[in-house]
Amino acid sequence: MKRWLPILLSIFVLGASIAVRAETDAEVRARKEALDVAGAFSNDGFKIRDGHWCGVLKPHDHALVAVNLYAGNQYWFSAAAAEPAKKIAVSVYDETGKQVTTESYNNEEKAAAGFSPANSGQYFVSVDLVEGEGGSFCLVYSYK
Repeated sequence: MKRWLPILLSIFVLGASIAVRAETDAEVRARKEALDVAGAFSNDGFKIRDGHWCGVLKPHDHALVAVNLYAGNQYWFSAAAAEPAKKIAVSVYDETGKQVTTESYNNEEKAAAGFSPANSGQYFVSVDLVEGEGGSFCLVYSYK
């Protein structure tokens, strides 16, 4: 049994290092800005959902997040990016990949898209780098 202990500890440490990743300073700044945007919607009764998605936006690429949404609810997806990103956009697609019509908010490195799905199911939220170099971003969403 003792000869397996170092192997088990190695697996545990390896598993822990993969499962937990510290956010970078840029991701923390982007999250703060995304929460500021989402906070404006909370004035209209929207609740900010626990959790967020952070990552890196690259030129000519986009970040895609799958979410399960429910008909009858309203949603706002708020994102922000850290420099050197200059301008981002948020779009929403249904499960077939068709872009859905949303209300939008764009202010340079901050953007949001809001809508009420007609059908419950899986949707995809895209955060796109429109202008600038790649940089960290964060996405949060609100619902009511």
